[in-house]
Amino acid sequence: MTLDEGKAKFIQAWGTFGSKWGINRTMAQVHALLLIAPNSLSADEIMDALDISRGNANMNLRALIDWALVMKEFKPGDRKEYFYAEKDIWKVGTQIVAQRKKRELEPIREILSSLDNIEGDSEEVEVFRKTVHEITEISAATDRILEKITKSDRNWILSTFIKMLS
Repeated sequence: MTLDEGKAKFIQAWGTFGSKWGINRTMAQVHALLLIAPNSLSADEIMDALDISRGNANMNLRALIDWALVMKEFKPGDRKEYFYAEKDIWKVGTQIVAQRKKRELEPIREILSSLDNIEGDSEEVEVFRKTVHEITEISAATDRILEKITKSDRNWILSTFIKMLS
């Protein structure tokens, strides 16, 4: 397999994984391209490499910047903006976890907390309260685990997982 074939396969696979993680395929492909690029790339270079429109490139670059997975830089003497991805995969993973937590877990926890004052004493109310309480407990536990993961260093996490598997 040539380098170009490997790059194409990686970009396609990362795009597929991204869509399973809840982000669009093109956003994941832009991220993949920047992950494997040795130097920062301009929007034009990204558009050419992935055969996407300027609007699509710009929209996905903004989203990746919002996720703190991609940064922007300017090169002296050049008016173009250049983009590069965080190369430390541990940081990438913890940033994705932090963003998913913020965008998915925190909103549901907010909704659940607003449901703790349902009035009544019928069987239907009790089943509702029990269900909401159980979902609240598991979402709180998930939140604590994800918080530990995003705040811990990789050595602590790896040693903890190894202990759990032993």
